[in-house]
Amino acid sequence: MRLKKIMFGIALFATISGCQDSAQEDNPLLRDFTGVHQTPNFQKIKIEHYLPAVKIAIEEAKKEIDAIVNNPEKPTFENTIVALEYSGKRLGQILNIFYNLNEAETSPEMQAVAREISPLVTEHSIEISLNQTLFERVKMVYEQRQFLNLDEQDRMLLEKTYKGFVRNGANLAPELREQFKELNKELAKLSLQFSENELAETNNFILHLTNKEDLQGIPESVIEMAASEAKERNLEGWVFTLHYPSYLPFMQYSEKRELREKMFRAFTSRANRNNEYDNKQIVKDLVEKRLRKAQMLGYETYADYVLEERMAQSVSRVQSFLDQLFEASHKYAIKDKKEVETFARSLGFNDVLQRWDWMFFSEKLKKEKYSIDNEMIKPYFELSKVQQGIFDLVNKLYGLTFRYNTEISVYHPDVKAYEVYDETNRFMAVLYLDFHPRASKSSGAWMTSFREQYKLGDKDIRPLVSIVCNFTKPTETRPSLLTFDEMKTFLHEFGHALHGMLSDVKYESLSGTSVYRDFVELPSQIMENWGVEKQWLDIFATHYQTGEPIPAEYIEKLHSLDNFQAGYMSDRQVSFATLDLAWHTIKEPVKTDVEPFEAKALEKFELFPKVEGSCMSTSFSHLFAGGYAAGYYGYKWAEVLDADAFSLFKQNGIFDKATASRFREYILSKGGIQHPMKLYIAFRGQEPTIDALLERSGLTK
Repeated sequence: MRLKKIMFGIALFATISGCQDSAQEDNPLLRDFTGVHQTPNFQKIKIEHYLPAVKIAIEEAKKEIDAIVNNPEKPTFENTIVALEYSGKRLGQILNIFYNLNEAETSPEMQAVAREISPLVTEHSIEISLNQTLFERVKMVYEQRQFLNLDEQDRMLLEKTYKGFVRNGANLAPELREQFKELNKELAKLSLQFSENELAETNNFILHLTNKEDLQGIPESVIEMAASEAKERNLEGWVFTLHYPSYLPFMQYSEKRELREKMFRAFTSRANRNNEYDNKQIVKDLVEKRLRKAQMLGYETYADYVLEERMAQSVSRVQSFLDQLFEASHKYAIKDKKEVETFARSLGFNDVLQRWDWMFFSEKLKKEKYSIDNEMIKPYFELSKVQQGIFDLVNKLYGLTFRYNTEISVYHPDVKAYEVYDETNRFMAVLYLDFHPRASKSSGAWMTSFREQYKLGDKDIRPLVSIVCNFTKPTETRPSLLTFDEMKTFLHEFGHALHGMLSDVKYESLSGTSVYRDFVELPSQIMENWGVEKQWLDIFATHYQTGEPIPAEYIEKLHSLDNFQAGYMSDRQVSFATLDLAWHTIKEPVKTDVEPFEAKALEKFELFPKVEGSCMSTSFSHLFAGGYAAGYYGYKWAEVLDADAFSLFKQNGIFDKATASRFREYILSKGGIQHPMKLYIAFRGQEPTIDALLERSGLTK
């Protein structure tokens, strides 16, 4: 469940100018968008349009930068900082479309174009950040900041712009700038290659079954989905893939242990099979080059560089936070594992419990303890009803309404577009919803934007927000029925979307989700809390066939289930964050192979026998392609915030308008215009503590 936000360096935003020559007239990316609410017409955009459009937009952006640099007037906030903020708008617009579609609707041809575009964009961004004349103008304004009549947002933009230059090498000695420039280009290329390899490895494996005996234990709905997958591939029988809606239920329900092992090994060895898509060397190259970049800028490690701009602020504080969580959760994780082992023994299982057994026996234990499982819950979580339930929830909280509009162009037939309005009927955003897996889409779930919110003069430019998921597909006889976890994922990503849609700031670079990474998950994770609240579930959760409301006992069980194996799940998340920190606190290049490095980092968390060939790092896109390097701890950090924040909703009522209004005012609308702790205290009245999270998770002493 990751947030994806396209970043282009210091500032590549400006007004859109008209197109002059015929080459531009023929390219829809170089014309003003004339769709509803100035949305792009995706049907007219072809792969061959991207590269020439990017080249033209870069040249246009360079002229805008030259105009700032060559301005004979004394540097001011308006003619330097604001002008820089609004430069390169067309380029940003094109890249928002290109990079988002390269994740959600890619192809080999598009990936080839990405490999051409990425170095051009990286070089352009670096040229801006290392432009000494431009930096001197920025620095002159920054040094006069105390004497300027700036408001809060102006001051934050100035601070962010100046720091952006410094953190991108503007203070480096001249002889080091070229090295720094090449380093950034190499990093961008490596991250792109990592992502392509991970997607290829996910798509390249299928488990093709033709013997019905091999389907033992698998629910009929999952079997039907596998039959549809086989039919799409012109194959007989059933096809299971490594995409989550196929992989997870197979691992939870398949009675065929040897097939679970086969699926598990395929999934956990992605990009670690010594083939053309292997990511091991890319991982080592990325962490080494990130270290070099940080050390060139005067930091001891890459984590030190990253955490300077995070709420946590330091490696020691993050490590202390993770240690505290480990101490609280690991003993419960051991207890959770022993409980599953004991249960498996009671069913006649006498072998060593392996990783490919964990989900299978956990699912059986869950049903034994709570008399409930995903197949019992899914009929009440039909996707369109969950969607309407979420629409109703945010209407109750924030007064938003959603209007489906078929006139808004979409990039794939699966995608639906909605206009979003507030309680005064003011247009707030366009929301694109893209739910189901396909070979052209990366795995996981994320929120992103085709356009951010900002203000241009007296005009409020509203955002174009997208939620991309990989939910269970409908079949010939069933609509898309979500698991409990998928329903919570939908809530999670909708929280990110609200952060984008409700933004109300002046500058695009401070807008929406442009906040510290260990704060950005608060709006998303707090939404998950409603997923076990009876008052909300009663609104929409009805059986897709009978229309019967979800039984109260099911809701009670879901509430209890929310903490099922909470120790194990917490331990798992802390282990991911620990691995991230291990990779990004190195002080010299890693001399060992990726697998032993990972094993050492995760040694204290290990509960299962090692599986040869399994390696999380080689497919850990959050770290190596998704912007969470040295920041994965942020998920747990934000859990502390969301547990503490939701306790106020619990106290005042889960639909309490006053509490929601404060959350909107101080968290959802402010973007990055203030330090996040200042915003949080303004909402909550105090700093958060870990107590609410431990209590909610059942991990208290």
